[in-house]
Amino acid sequence: MLSRQALRSLRAAAPQRALSRSAVRSYAAAAPQEVKPPISVYGLDGTYATALYTAAVKSSTLDPTARALTALGDLYAKDAKLAAVLATPTLTDADKSAIVAELQKTIGAAGANETVKNFLATLAENNRLALLKDVCDKFGEIISASRGEIEMVVTSAQPLDNRTLSRLETAVSKSQYVGAGKKLKVTNTVNPEILGGLVVEIGDRTIDLSVSSKIAKMNKLLTDTL
Repeated sequence: MLSRQALRSLRAAAPQRALSRSAVRSYAAAAPQEVKPPISVYGLDGTYATALYTAAVKSSTLDPTARALTALGDLYAKDAKLAAVLATPTLTDADKSAIVAELQKTIGAAGANETVKNFLATLAENNRLALLKDVCDKFGEIISASRGEIEMVVTSAQPLDNRTLSRLETAVSKSQYVGAGKKLKVTNTVNPEILGGLVVEIGDRTIDLSVSSKIAKMNKLLTDTL
C-alpha cells in the first residue's frame, strides 16, 4: 500500500502544508467529563491508547473509533511494507500528511470521525506513527475490558475449525477462569513448534497442553534421574 514510490506520489498529491496543530489540540482538549478506562495499559503506546479511549468516550464516538482502530490494525497484515514506511525517520511533514490521508482513505468510512483523524494527526505531529500497531493493540485491550470480554488465545500446531473453537469456548466459559457476566473473545493462533496439543491463554493464565511441553517435561525428568 505504501511503498516509497507510492509515498512520493502521495506527497506530490497531498496539500503542501504541515499537519494541522488545531487538530492535535482538539484531540487533546479535555471536556468536563471524568473518564476512567476499565484497565490500565502501560508504555508509550499505552499512553496514546488510553488518551484515545478517553477522547472517544468524551466525544461519544467509542464504537466507530473501535472499528477504525481494528481496521488500522488489520492493515499491517495486508501490507507488509507498512510498518517500515511508518518507522522511516526521515519523513517530512508533507510525507506524514500524505500517509495520514492515505490511512484514512484506506479504512474508508471508519476513518471519517474526528476522533480518529485527530488521533492520527497527533501521532504524526509527535513523530510516533511507528507506534500505530501497538496503540491499536492496546486500544483493543481497553475496548475488550470495557465490554466485559476476556481474551482467550488458543495456540495449536494447525488451524482449528470453528466447531472445535466453539466447544472450547463453551467449556471454558463454564470454568473458574471466566467470571460471571464476562464474555470470551477467542483467537486461534498457529505455531507448528508446539508439535501437537494446545496452549490456552486466558487473561494472565496459561494452560500448556502441548506435545512439546510434555516432551520437555519428560526430558527434564530423564535428565534429573540420570
